[in-house]
This record gives sequence, C-alpha cells and structure tokens, in this order.
Amino acid sequence: MANGSRQAAWEFFGAELKRRREESGLTQTALGMQVFVSGGYIGQFEQAIRKPQLDVAQRIDEVLQTGGFFERLCRQLIDDRRYADYFAAVVELETLATRICEFAPTLVPGLLQTAAYARAVTLAANPFVTDEYVEEKVGARLERAAILGDATRPEYWVILHENVLYIPVGGSTVMAGQLDHLAEMMRQRQLLVAVIPYSGGAHASMGGQLKLMDFEESPPTLYTETEYSGTLIDEPAVVRHAQRTYALLRAAALSPEASLALIESAAEDYRRCISTT
Repeated sequence: MANGSRQAAWEFFGAELKRRREESGLTQTALGMQVFVSGGYIGQFEQAIRKPQLDVAQRIDEVLQTGGFFERLCRQLIDDRRYADYFAAVVELETLATRICEFAPTLVPGLLQTAAYARAVTLAANPFVTDEYVEEKVGARLERAAILGDATRPEYWVILHENVLYIPVGGSTVMAGQLDHLAEMMRQRQLLVAVIPYSGGAHASMGGQLKLMDFEESPPTLYTETEYSGTLIDEPAVVRHAQRTYALLRAAALSPEASLALIESAAEDYRRCISTT
C-alpha cells in the first residue's frame, strides 16, 4: 500500500471511529475510559494523528459493538510488508511513545538515517534485489523519521558507540552527509545524542542494540534485535534491567557537547577523504 493510500485508510479509520462513537452517544473521554486510553488519544485516533494498537482497536470493537470492524481494519493497516513481521509493531509503537531511548553499537538508528545511508545499508544486506525493493525500504525508513518533526514527537535519547561514526557505510560522501544530518538535528534540539568513545573500553550492552519506549498510559516496552529477529518485551523485571543498562551506558558516554564535537570532527575527516580522492 502506498504511503498516501495508507494515510487515507487511517483517516477513514478515524472518521468511522468518530461516526460510530457519536452514534453510541459517547464522548471521546467516555470512550477512552472504557478502552483504557485518554480522551485526547481517541481524538488523535479520529484525526489520524496517532494510530491505535491492535488491542485498543479490539476494545473499541467491544465497547461500540462493531463486530470486529476496527480490529480487521487495524490488522490490514499494520500488515506493512515494507517491514519484517517482528518490526511492524515497533513502527506503530514509535508513533505512540512519549520517550524513546536507543543504543546503537554499529549503525545509525533508522529514525536518523539519511536516504543515502539507508540505501547503502539496505544494499549491503540485499545485494541482488531490484531498485524498486531498495527504494521501498528506504522510503519506509524515511517515513518513520517523520515522527521526529511532528508536534507530538517523542523525547528522543540516543547513545551511539564511536563505531557508528567510523564504519564508512556507503563511503565518505554518504558518511559526511549522514553525520552532518545528525549534527544538525542535535543543534536543533530534536534529540539528545551521547557517544561512547573507543577509549571507554567495555560497556554495559556489549551484546548489542536496545530500544526503550515509554508511553503515556501503557507500561514501558523494551525492543531488542538480532540479525534475523527482534523481540518486544514489556515484562517489568526485564524492562527495569534494560533501563539500568541504559543508565550505565549514559554514564559511560561523553557529554552531548563533546559528542557533537566528535560527530562534527568525524564528518570533517570524511570530507578530507573526499577532497583527496
């Protein structure tokens, strides 16, 4: 489903939700109380600003007695083949999160990737695919990043290992552009970035990346990923352990100011490489 038609479908979802809610004589607040979200969230669902999770759609069906209509529509819309099955739910949760805390040991996180960087990453893992496939994946990644420019954007914390700055994904030109993009977002205060330097040695997440997401009315969730699968976890003890790990990573990282200087220095290194070739 193309981006425009998908958004139109979510707008239809919202319009139907409003129509059927009003037919039932419920305010947004009254419906929200019965499905365990705020009235403001119901309003944002109706305006297609936010997208409901599947369990919320199921509860809406129960309250409004719509025979599974909203569940079926929600399933259709979140069945996005641009993403791996295990990641599609993460994309939806990103749009609902009030805060995202991410640790990236080797790659710039998807929400921060430029088109050129995302294209290089996609081709590295899929060397025999068509250009159409690559552009679909790149477009999906850039679409995800739109949440950072939204009025309801989450508070976004990112910890990078210095590896991320010096693995030349796509070559010097691509890396210079990617690091410039990251630095500009930092200067615009769209996110907070801290870098763990090589000199820091071992750190608290040597096993790989992690993403923590907080929500207004739902429990915090942990997402971890390996090469071929990913796992969403909301078990409180595991999430608390991951939160402690993230706190240790923050303690091991440079300050945001020093991190920005390091990122800008790495971008200049790549530009010097371009000028000498």
